[in-house]
Amino acid sequence: MPDYTVNVGNVEMISLHDGISTGNPLDTFPDTTIEQWREVPGILDENDQTAGRMGTTAVRSGGKLIVVDTGLQLPGAPLMDELKAKSVDRDAVDLVVFTHLHPDHIGWNLIDGKPTFPNARYLAPRQDWDYWSKPSVLEKAAFIGDQMVPLDDLDILDLMDDGYNVTNEMTAVLTPGHTPGHMSFAIASNGERGYILGDVAGNPIQAYFTDWCATYDQDKDAARATRHTVLDGLEADGSMVSAGHFPDPGFGRFVRIEGKRYWQGV
Repeated sequence: MPDYTVNVGNVEMISLHDGISTGNPLDTFPDTTIEQWREVPGILDENDQTAGRMGTTAVRSGGKLIVVDTGLQLPGAPLMDELKAKSVDRDAVDLVVFTHLHPDHIGWNLIDGKPTFPNARYLAPRQDWDYWSKPSVLEKAAFIGDQMVPLDDLDILDLMDDGYNVTNEMTAVLTPGHTPGHMSFAIASNGERGYILGDVAGNPIQAYFTDWCATYDQDKDAARATRHTVLDGLEADGSMVSAGHFPDPGFGRFVRIEGKRYWQGV
């Protein structure tokens, strides 16, 4: 039975999702081959499909309840049921923070035009907001107009920069490439370390093939450089990682075995 809750010192991380699916890995990584994917055990199923999820992480830290990313809100999507099942009260959420502003990370910001988490403030990476809110970009990105602009209009949207302390145990880390202002979150509590990865890596195969970029990486050179830096650091310090698109529940560590790096899920 997977662990859907892990503790990092005094911080609690709860795994939630807005959908789990399998698909052809070459759709997302078209410059790769199935033979390469088969090199890494446990990534593909018997039909050469790879599992993925639209992950959300709830965090209890410093007396605050925080939700990191809000899924996609497709019809029938399960995030609201997930919150109830895992005792995350929408009314009790203090902060909603975003790793970045792609549609599968902001989809449940509002329901019928009202904030899904009515007592929360929403916290976005400044460089992502500056990019996506430009009129020339906004006119092509309806999801920003639907799910982000209303938060700004309601004056419940705040912006964060690299090094912003969400709590005294959770710090924003600029990890650009996937989007211009992509953020991850480093957790340090009681001598233990954790990390909310966002889309620095979208599939555990990237632990092994760290140069690989997904089609969704907006600046592939920057994404590749960021991924090497981040995964090297997480491997070295043994952080407990929450990886939003990795197979359920998305918790694990990056480890080195016989000279090769792998994702080791809990």
